[in-house]
Amino acid sequence: MEPNCVQFLENKTMLVTGASGFLAKVFVERVLRLQPNVKRLYLLVRASDKKSAEQRLQSEVFEKDLFRVLRKNVGDQNLNALISEKVVPVTGDVSLNNMGVSDSDLLQDMMQEIDIVLHSAATTRFDERYDVALRINTFGALNVLNFAKKCVKPQLLLHVSTAYVCGERSGLIHEKPFAMGETLNGKAKLDINTEMQLVEHKLKQLVEQGCSKEETKQAMRDLGMKRAKLYGWPNSYVFTKSMGEMLLGHYRENLPIVIIRPTIITSTFSDPFPGWIEGLKTVDSVIVPYGKGTLKCFLVDHKVVCDMIPVDMVANAMIATAAEHFGDSGSHTVYNVSSSYRNPVTYKQMYKFIARYFKESPLLGRNGMPIVPNVTLLSTMGRFRLYTKLRFKLPLQMLGLLSVILPSQLGDKYQDNNRQFKKAMTLMKVYEPYLLFKGIFDDQNLETLRIKNEAKGMHDLSGFNPKCINWEDYFLNTHIHGVVTHVIDK
Repeated sequence: MEPNCVQFLENKTMLVTGASGFLAKVFVERVLRLQPNVKRLYLLVRASDKKSAEQRLQSEVFEKDLFRVLRKNVGDQNLNALISEKVVPVTGDVSLNNMGVSDSDLLQDMMQEIDIVLHSAATTRFDERYDVALRINTFGALNVLNFAKKCVKPQLLLHVSTAYVCGERSGLIHEKPFAMGETLNGKAKLDINTEMQLVEHKLKQLVEQGCSKEETKQAMRDLGMKRAKLYGWPNSYVFTKSMGEMLLGHYRENLPIVIIRPTIITSTFSDPFPGWIEGLKTVDSVIVPYGKGTLKCFLVDHKVVCDMIPVDMVANAMIATAAEHFGDSGSHTVYNVSSSYRNPVTYKQMYKFIARYFKESPLLGRNGMPIVPNVTLLSTMGRFRLYTKLRFKLPLQMLGLLSVILPSQLGDKYQDNNRQFKKAMTLMKVYEPYLLFKGIFDDQNLETLRIKNEAKGMHDLSGFNPKCINWEDYFLNTHIHGVVTHVIDK
């Protein structure tokens, strides 16, 4: 019998970038709890010095409620000892050469010891300024790859991307790596170095024009959106993530590369306990304002599938794929971690679950009385139109999206302020591709791996099968409760 995925982790040394992120900390907790005999975890975070890095990891990772099961299992003292023995805080920045690690002794230790590199650091803002997104999401991936290739015994680079690098495609979306310079609309070949040169030229031009910081930021955001749409992507986030994948595939040489492409990541399904979440995720931008009574209109195509996947299933898939491809020289494999193909849930179903939850367990208003949501569910099939006080004639679709995205800014009435209106319109354009996305993500690679592992008796980490999710039960008893407990009540 081959060793299972948990045994695979024994005596391994890993580097994790973006260690304070939502997915990365779930991954770290999973490794420490399931395999305390992991050799070492180098956790890279942005910080001014080693002490600050330690403090940041302590407050943003290990003190989180996520670690309560591990803490209960081993006790506070033993957990602190485990962290002290296994975890090495690393001050760094993936946008820099050698990931910004300035301690030469530490750098040499890392290069000598690391077996696996997990790259999860990213900026996930959809309309991030182009220079920032390029440095982190695109060239950050190349910097991490170059570091991994300098290591003495690297056996795998596991890169976290997003399923939405596919753009606004519809139909079945396969697990296919990008070719260097590939575009989504078939226009002229994309040159990544030219994109960086364009950014540098634009920044120089803005300085010469005496632009303010705010003007420069907006100009960089506009440039990112413009360049993304030129080649077929909806925003700078997925565009720069796609280019990062291209660089990894092109320059990987013989280093095994696994690309993990999750869809919308939600709260834990079961491990270490159901419902843990940190911050508001995409679907929660509807759930929270609905429960608070600030969402007045929700516009959807009732039949469209909302592709979600619990964060612990993504972490399980990451460990299983790492075990599968460790030392698999020259491999380059993409895994969609998704639910829309094997266990789809539609927006109409999701809306019913949300409505039922808050009817049975309403939030309380400032007056202590239960909040009674009053939401109009609209279909995109209609061609009705509404007017704003600005006398702009807008499709109902736009107003519906605005009420979902900006409930706090718009409130009960649409603002008649030009600046607010323009801001709302900008954000609507950013989020629209995801709210109305009609693609279905094929996850055949992950399904094949799951079946292979089960055939070997490796059931311990087969917990990434979306078919086991009962969406009604998950929404009513796990996810929304988790959002209320870990986000709203905090």
